[in-house]
Amino acid sequence: MIKPKRLRPGDTAAVVSLSRGMLGEKTFIHKFTLARERLERDYGVHLIAMPNALKGVEYLYAHPEAQAADLMDAFRDDSIRAVFCAIGGDDTIRLLPYIDFDVLADHPKIFTGFSDSTTNHFMMRRAGLVSYYGLSLMCDLAEYAEINEYTRAMMEAVIFEPRERLAIPASDFYCDETEKVLWKEENMHLARPRHPRNGYEILQGSGKVQGELLGGCLDVFVELMGTPLWPAPEEWRGKLLLLETSEEDMSPDMLRWYLRGLQAQGILERVNGIVMGRPAVSDKYEPYKAVLRQVVGFEAGRSDLPILYNVNVGHGYPIGVLPLGLRYEIDCEAAAFTLLESATD
Repeated sequence: MIKPKRLRPGDTAAVVSLSRGMLGEKTFIHKFTLARERLERDYGVHLIAMPNALKGVEYLYAHPEAQAADLMDAFRDDSIRAVFCAIGGDDTIRLLPYIDFDVLADHPKIFTGFSDSTTNHFMMRRAGLVSYYGLSLMCDLAEYAEINEYTRAMMEAVIFEPRERLAIPASDFYCDETEKVLWKEENMHLARPRHPRNGYEILQGSGKVQGELLGGCLDVFVELMGTPLWPAPEEWRGKLLLLETSEEDMSPDMLRWYLRGLQAQGILERVNGIVMGRPAVSDKYEPYKAVLRQVVGFEAGRSDLPILYNVNVGHGYPIGVLPLGLRYEIDCEAAAFTLLESATD
């Protein structure tokens, strides 16, 4: 996997709207301004919007080719060192016919996003690139009040100041999806509420396991299966399977069905471990644990498979930034999660 260069002061980053075009709507354009000012002030990074990124929901829904053109042009432009997704949505898969994987491979750079951007991360993987799960512009770079300290620390340790080995901590606070501050310009000074948060849980397994991280938002997998982006069963062998669920509040039954689908493909028997994010809605915290133990431990006969639970990734606030395609370790006895190599060059 090709690892991109870190971001440095003086670099240029671009925002793309590859899913829902909210960023360009009059109600939300202040989020772009806020993120641009922060990146310039705090990190010396110049943020630009690609030509179609701010054209709004209606235009971008009607023109997936324009969304894909922004992505391709951002990668072709060697003056751009990082590409940030504006936000997720539910239809990024529509860009697939317009993607030139050779362009992605020939111009490696930092790419971040989560949720529906899972599809884009699988595009990067097909091109042979390491990509960075987390850190969308609207949710994170333009978080109201300030970028929370957990997300900021992870962002800095991954894309600005990488280290040879990174212990990934669990945050000591969380906020439920139902409590988030509404996105209105008059609310820009308001911070999300916080509650004390427990650390990682090991649902099953023992010892230490290692593997490259592969996965994303489970809700999106159904759009990927059967496409050229979805890895063949053998490509999952030895990986750590990353799973997180969206703010759509997936029912325990739906989680059960998705996991059974992964088992039917032979994925659960091939991976070295599972890394599962904290649910966005807290009342799913315990039910999801029961489903994971049922399907993975009992139905799939993998009670030996380590499952690291309550990870800061994706929709469970606050989120980190996890490089995909790099090697990690789960230490079951210490309930620890570690990136074993530098996240960026």
